[in-house]
Amino acid sequence: MYFAALLARTEDGWEASDTDLDDVETLSDLTDLAREASVDEDTVLVFIEQEDAWFGVIRVDGEEDPRIYVSNASAAARSSYGEILLTDELLGREPGAEDSIAALEELVGLDGPEDGEPDNAPDHHNDDHHHHNDTTDDEDDDGLDAVPAGPLGDTGVLSDLGLPEAELLMLRTDALVEIADALGAAEVLETVR
Repeated sequence: MYFAALLARTEDGWEASDTDLDDVETLSDLTDLAREASVDEDTVLVFIEQEDAWFGVIRVDGEEDPRIYVSNASAAARSSYGEILLTDELLGREPGAEDSIAALEELVGLDGPEDGEPDNAPDHHNDDHHHHNDTTDDEDDDGLDAVPAGPLGDTGVLSDLGLPEAELLMLRTDALVEIADALGAAEVLETVR
């Protein structure tokens, strides 16, 4: 069960609208949605919450790149909307890394030989063996293991709007209600829930 809402900041406070994610397939689709809703290029927030699993906040300020926060990356990685938010950049991967397992290993610091050293350097034999094991372990779970089971992204995404990092990090369920409260947008959000 997903809930998605869009909050646009206007001169008179926040304006909420229901967001249809059916046509959203990429982060840029989502960013476009947000920009369309924005008033004079002011801040727009898109929230996505998957019941009891994870939530994400996407913040778009005018033409700037979206800022993203995901409350539980590994739960989001198993969700079609979550995958949209877990960009290569967010995961610290090189965009389009062909060998995603290797990229994920790098992410969690399991990489074998240092860059620039050939894999088959004799004194790295043990490393290679170890490295191979790591790969096999990860493959069992499609490499999802390596996506951190916890918050990822820009934890300060709402700090200037009244929700400090520490509080955002503590949110788990019903996050949107808490966030809207902090932003003073609880009533508007209620209308679209």
